Formats: sequence, C-alpha cells, structure tokens
Amino acid sequence: MAAEIHQSVARRAAILRIIGESTVRNQDELVKILHKQGFDATQSSVSRDLRELRVAKAGDRYILPAQDAAAADNPFAAVSRFVLEIKTAGTSLTVLKTTTGTAQSVAVAIDSSDWSEVVGTISGDDTIFIATDEPKDQKKLRERLRGIFGI
Repeated sequence: MAAEIHQSVARRAAILRIIGESTVRNQDELVKILHKQGFDATQSSVSRDLRELRVAKAGDRYILPAQDAAAADNPFAAVSRFVLEIKTAGTSLTVLKTTTGTAQSVAVAIDSSDWSEVVGTISGDDTIFIATDEPKDQKKLRERLRGIFGI
C-alpha cells in the first residue's frame, strides 16, 4: 500500500509539472504523457488527481491554480494543501494534522525527502507523528515544515 501511495504522490507531482510546462487538452492526452514517463495512470486516477490538485480547464486546456504554477517543481506540491496544523509534543515528536485520508501521502513525501533530522514517521488517516532525535532537530523540522506548508 505504501508503494501505491508513493506512486500517487509522484504522479500528482508529475501532473503539476506537465501541466505547468506544456499544453494538455484532455485526460487521455495526460494519461499518455504519464505512461511515457513511466507512471501507472488511468483516466479515473487522472480525473481524481486533477480534482484533488484543483486543476481547472480553461477553454481547451488544463491550467494550474495560480498559487501552484510556481510550485510545479516542488516535490511537496502534490500534498501541500493537505496539512492543516503543525504541533510539537515533548522534545522529539512533531505532529501534523491533515485533511481526512491524506496523512499517508504527506508522510511518504516527508520520508522520501530523506531529511537528516527525521528519524521516522507514523501516519494514520489524518495525523502524522514524526520522530526526531534531539530538540534542535525538532526545531529544524518544525521550521522546515512551516516553510513548506505555509503554516
């Protein structure tokens, strides 16, 4: 299941990049481009991704929401809207609250980032626990997360 979630996050990041860099006229065209780039994609998965990413159709092509156009190269772009709150618990635990059903996608993005301050993550449906070794690592992580998620 983690591989499927990682695939979804990576596919969504690719969709943002593709739409930001080229003209895509329909979902079938986007599915073909994704296949060429090595992604498993169907019309229904692409439809769901476009809805989650809030991609709009303007005339005969897809466009990114204004705030996402500059973020198309950001590996967290596909999950940036999911994080609602960042809290700390003690000196080595950071807790992220997310929209329902998105915690695993955000955790996969954090795990893939390979940040030295992160020991590991545990995610549920709408909550992520991130362990750090020391208070200074927790502070560094909190600042990094606030910058990424704008919280």
